[in-house]
Amino acid sequence: MSPIPIPVPADSVAFFAALRARWPAPVWLDSAAGGRYSIFSAAPRAQLISRGGQTWRLPSDASINETDCEALTQRSDAQCLGTGDPLALIREHLGPPLAAPPPFASGAIGYFGYEFGRRLQGQRVADAGMPEMAVGLYDWALVIDHDADEAWVAGAPPDGLLDWILSDPAGVPAAWQALSPATATPGRDGYAEAFARIKRYLRDGDCYQVNYARAFEAAFSGDPLAVYADFRALAGGPFSAYLQLPGGPILSGSPERFLAVRDGRVETRPIKGTRARHPDPLVDEAVREALGRSEKDRAENLMIVDLLRNDLGRCCATGSVRVPALFALERYATVHHMVSVIEGELAPGVHVTDLLRDCLPGGSITGAPKYRAMEIIEELEGRPRGIYCGAIGYIGADGAMDTNIAIRTMTARDGVLDYRAGGGLVFDSNMSEEFDETESKALAFRQLIAAGGQGMLQSSKTQASI
Repeated sequence: MSPIPIPVPADSVAFFAALRARWPAPVWLDSAAGGRYSIFSAAPRAQLISRGGQTWRLPSDASINETDCEALTQRSDAQCLGTGDPLALIREHLGPPLAAPPPFASGAIGYFGYEFGRRLQGQRVADAGMPEMAVGLYDWALVIDHDADEAWVAGAPPDGLLDWILSDPAGVPAAWQALSPATATPGRDGYAEAFARIKRYLRDGDCYQVNYARAFEAAFSGDPLAVYADFRALAGGPFSAYLQLPGGPILSGSPERFLAVRDGRVETRPIKGTRARHPDPLVDEAVREALGRSEKDRAENLMIVDLLRNDLGRCCATGSVRVPALFALERYATVHHMVSVIEGELAPGVHVTDLLRDCLPGGSITGAPKYRAMEIIEELEGRPRGIYCGAIGYIGADGAMDTNIAIRTMTARDGVLDYRAGGGLVFDSNMSEEFDETESKALAFRQLIAAGGQGMLQSSKTQASI
């Protein structure tokens, strides 16, 4: 069916709260903070989850409350699809490519965890207590074009859903409350010890860069959607998301695009290099120029550009991979970012799932060389990353794809908010500066917990990146 224009929802949180209350497995790819398209969907025809090397097909209403993967897979209506490639199974379920209006009308929406990427790379994988991959197979979407201030329903929604949307539904998230202060692991001493070990690996030539992260947690009660509403007011990014899928809820305020494909054109935009904005315009410009001159930040960025050029080259046509922007500086409300852009053209016969398989997990959040950096991360972080540094997004039935790097992202499960923050370490990194950077990247989470759900946080935004 052709897209049906509808009024732009007055309040996206209120619309999603109503969608969540009425329809199963709702998802929201939220680009209100600087992106172009936001995408809502629910009531998939099925869900696919992967864990421990096996994939299951679950019905539309498989509940996020069943965070125990064993309970999910032992349901009488769960179908084990075996130990085959989960991305190939997604492609099989999508079927032949279908023409569709951009950005999305039907296809898979969900997440691919960091451990899923490790499994694809042939590494030993620890159980993160959630599916390594969870996607819904959706036949429709409500799309908001923020640039044009327009909205439409695309695809084929289930009976009754379009009329329900046209009734202008609105809901209100229930309250939430922080039950403990935010805690971080490791502390400064533990971080210093891990930093020294990474420095030895760098000195000995095991790696050129290792992305090491700290875990931040807080106990909470109440509605995760209310947590997300507060978090997006503090730190919403152009690739944010709220997913109510098995293993969730997942709350993301990501600023970083991982892989986008449209009409065979591939783009990835790694962020490496961040400086806080300054209220004095002259000082702010000096900060920006200092970032542009920083040899350390440029070296980190270049390492990741080279890694991603290699990853893209495995699926792109020979000679098509290029770097149209290297060390570009982008201004955001509270930070300057150093961003590079790598592009390519998919080789004939290559599907977007092949590209995703070859590139997960993203090089900007592992290090270089990727395989060895991931081994060091697993050794020193001491716990699975789960969704952190995985990817969230869609794979369209039309062959398009758009995914983020799941940074500035948390899970809200079993009464705990789990958030991570890290950074790339190279040989000339300074321990105190790197530790302080992880604290600055977790500032929005600390502010969220300090406010504790006592009213919506609509004041100044805090920009945090990996």
